[in-house]
Amino acid sequence: MSGSTTGNIFRITTWGESHGKGLGVVIDGCPAGIPLCEEDIQRDMDRRKPGQSKYTTKRSEDDKIEIMSGVFEGKTTGTPISLTVMNTDQRSRDYSAISDVYRPGHADYGFESKYGFRDYRGGGRSSARETLARVAAGAVARKILSELGINVNAYTVAINDIEIDRANFDLEQRFENPVVMPDKAAAKRAVELLDKAIKGLDSVGGIIECSVTGLPAGVGEPVFDKLDARLGCAVFSIGAVKGVEFGLGFEASRIFGSQNNDNFIAKDGEIHKKTNNSGGILGGISDGSEIILRAAFKPTPSIAQKQQTVNNKNENIEIEIKGRHDPIVVPRAVIVVEAMTAITLADLLLMNMTAKIDNIKKIYNS
Repeated sequence: MSGSTTGNIFRITTWGESHGKGLGVVIDGCPAGIPLCEEDIQRDMDRRKPGQSKYTTKRSEDDKIEIMSGVFEGKTTGTPISLTVMNTDQRSRDYSAISDVYRPGHADYGFESKYGFRDYRGGGRSSARETLARVAAGAVARKILSELGINVNAYTVAINDIEIDRANFDLEQRFENPVVMPDKAAAKRAVELLDKAIKGLDSVGGIIECSVTGLPAGVGEPVFDKLDARLGCAVFSIGAVKGVEFGLGFEASRIFGSQNNDNFIAKDGEIHKKTNNSGGILGGISDGSEIILRAAFKPTPSIAQKQQTVNNKNENIEIEIKGRHDPIVVPRAVIVVEAMTAITLADLLLMNMTAKIDNIKKIYNS
């Protein structure tokens, strides 16, 4: 299977299945000398792990990370870093009834059409559990970014039709509610909506916003490896993401150029913008202002309502999906969006080191 590796210099390969023995990631291209321990990674793993509220799957996994290679005496060695998590709470029997059935909204049919078979136990390689490997790699990427004063923070801005009020925005509030919203009042309404959805055997979707601060101007390439293209590709690779936008996004198509353009100003010897409609990216390259991206997540496809589908004998049937599933993926996906953003930025920053001869001289003429 191809497609499990991403990155040019900071390169990651994820492996494992939802109901296999374990999952993990191999990271190549991480510079030597970065302080790193399992606790650094576990903090992010704990934000993603299941069973933390009634709005997440009841699967009970500690998601305990183990560093298998690439770290010695508390620092990265420059060699491949291997990170592993063992599965401990698989219930494959929950999926035996759908071994020959294509679940609506899932990858079952496409996967079997491509490979001639599928792992029906929780979706196998297509399962959202694969994202734990991305979060582990993202924690390592964050260590690189932190050395450069770059911060990545994501949060929920909408669940179904309930949106945060920007006037009430408080980033610290995101950790004070189960839907990871930086608005206490909106979070309360969202929880009430989720309770209704659960009672109706249904699920809901939402929107995650991600902010990057401290990223200098000049990161990204002007053609195929545009910063927004690479970030978009990374975030789109997260299961359930159906849309990605930057800055004003689609709203920019409904206003005039005079309204959309961000005017530049010189202040204290530095270049700034009066507004940030571009979301911090111009021509595929960072402009030094805050990066703002948003990702739209569809409702969780595994719902307990009766649905129409077919089996692999081309017979029309009804299905009621059993097992343990999130009624909404958004709260646990917040850290995944952060991880994929951090991984992409780490790779592009390392690529950027060869953009000018002056950069190379700094290394070899020092």
